[in-house]
Amino acid sequence: MSETPQTSTEVTCPCCQARLTIDLSLGVVLHHEPPPKASAVTDLKEAVKALDRQTAQRDALFKERMQAEKDKGKVLDRKFQQLLKKAKEEPATPPPPRDIDLD
Repeated sequence: MSETPQTSTEVTCPCCQARLTIDLSLGVVLHHEPPPKASAVTDLKEAVKALDRQTAQRDALFKERMQAEKDKGKVLDRKFQQLLKKAKEEPATPPPPRDIDLD
């Protein structure tokens, strides 16, 4: 019996459990078989609870961002007033002369 060297091998990906067929001599993936998809819903009541939690999270995030948008105008106005006050306190200095202006 003569043994022939293997030209390809099958490997299971440790991350996603996909099966890969790899050519050993070339070092390339010949075939990729995605992992079987697990059933996401095992209990209908748990799925409904998860959807309710997601809805509550979305609503809370929306309210938070809506409040931030309402306060945004006040924050920008306050920053503007501080910068305007600072600009009035500091004397205006002319810009330094440019090299091209000296000719």
